[in-house]
Amino acid sequence: MIAQLRGTAVAVGATWVVVEVAGFGVKVLCPPATAAAQRVGAQSTLSTSLVVREDSLTLYGFASSDERDCFELVQTASGIGPKIALAVVATLGADDLRAAVAGGNVAALTRVPGIGAKGAQRLILELKDKVGQLSLAGQASGVPGGWREQVKTGLEGLGWSSRDADAACDRVAALAETETSVAVLMRAALRTLAK
Repeated sequence: MIAQLRGTAVAVGATWVVVEVAGFGVKVLCPPATAAAQRVGAQSTLSTSLVVREDSLTLYGFASSDERDCFELVQTASGIGPKIALAVVATLGADDLRAAVAGGNVAALTRVPGIGAKGAQRLILELKDKVGQLSLAGQASGVPGGWREQVKTGLEGLGWSSRDADAACDRVAALAETETSVAVLMRAALRTLAK
């Protein structure tokens, strides 16, 4: 199990980053907010989860161990793979997932692309006893100056049009004046698009 990756970011996409570690590059799939926070040439530290399939080894990276734990926990539910688990992290995060499952909030879970009402009910049923394992620690990463571009790029990476991404950024601009986390701004923008 690869739990953490530290090295220099040598390439960054909307939902991935290549980190050079000891002379070789490792491509890591990430939530859009995590990928947007990476800078080419800068040191990068990611909490990671390795997903092993018959035909592939895929490494997923997250800004915090809470996000990684959320990703791994969601996959314990039947019918949920890494793609949907990554969407849960990008849309809800650990704290909102914990609240939605504990409170039986089907509406919150159906905001995640790929989860319908039946899937949300199954998640609540299967994760209710496990969701307490996620820690309450919030995210502490600061918003670099270009939050708008990071959020817009992340939304476009998830499949929204440039126009929709711009509109979502406009709707969360007031929150950006007080909020210190790109991940929180990204989740707020996703919520406005889900309405």
